[in-house]
Amino acid sequence: MIRSMTAYAAGERLAPWGSLSCELRAVNHRYLELGLRLPDELRAFEGLLRERVARRVTRGKLDLSLRLRPALGGEALRLNADLLDRLAELAAQCDARFPRMQVDFAELLRHPGLVEQAEIDADVLREAVEALLDQVLDEFIAAREREGGKLAEFMTSRLDGIADIAAQVREWLPDIRAALRQKLETRLADLREAADPGRLEQELVLHLQKIDVDEELDRLATHVGEAHRVLALPDAVGRRLDFLLQEFNREANTLGSKSVDARTTRAAVELKVLIEQIREQVQNIE
Repeated sequence: MIRSMTAYAAGERLAPWGSLSCELRAVNHRYLELGLRLPDELRAFEGLLRERVARRVTRGKLDLSLRLRPALGGEALRLNADLLDRLAELAAQCDARFPRMQVDFAELLRHPGLVEQAEIDADVLREAVEALLDQVLDEFIAAREREGGKLAEFMTSRLDGIADIAAQVREWLPDIRAALRQKLETRLADLREAADPGRLEQELVLHLQKIDVDEELDRLATHVGEAHRVLALPDAVGRRLDFLLQEFNREANTLGSKSVDARTTRAAVELKVLIEQIREQVQNIE
């Protein structure tokens, strides 16, 4: 299954202790590069997150962010009883000197450390993080596969175009060889001395060897078949296709360098255009 490297997914989980949200986005990259944005409460899970993502994603520059919002009601908040007792003692000591002193409840709650957030069980939080990340990864990979399906259709169309051009060039070869023989015979006929028929055949064979592209056309057909096979693989195939396109380019360049006919020259240019179009899309494939 072809997967694009660009995708976005997000999710959220609610629990009595609060809410946990996650966002995952990716762009093209030669390798896997994962950037994390985590609150302090989730820093301990960084290794877990990296390992879990690497199991399912092989390429792309990924940005993963998690946010933790503690619940505000119920048992989520509590007073630091020891600190509150100490503040009460200080207030009692000051009462004799400042009889009109009043303590504002709202101001008291703002005292650092007086109101504490109830701690979340580490195992419970870990399970929530794992479940949410798996959910987001499922959506993320599904988005990559949807985009990858469109890329596969595009590349399949271009591969069919390459196969058509190679087949057309093969049909032209008998005419090109006949035209080359006629051209060589005409040149030799213009010489003052009659040409040796044996020499004529030798020259013709040498010229035909120089322009022979049967092997290049055979290899192009092989590469097209291999590309179709790779596109159907369930694994990440971006690097394989990138390497295979180098072979496509090699055959197209050789076909152009051996060309002695305007038709094959145009065919070589058209091949390069199709190969470049495929290469641009392969840069987006995982």
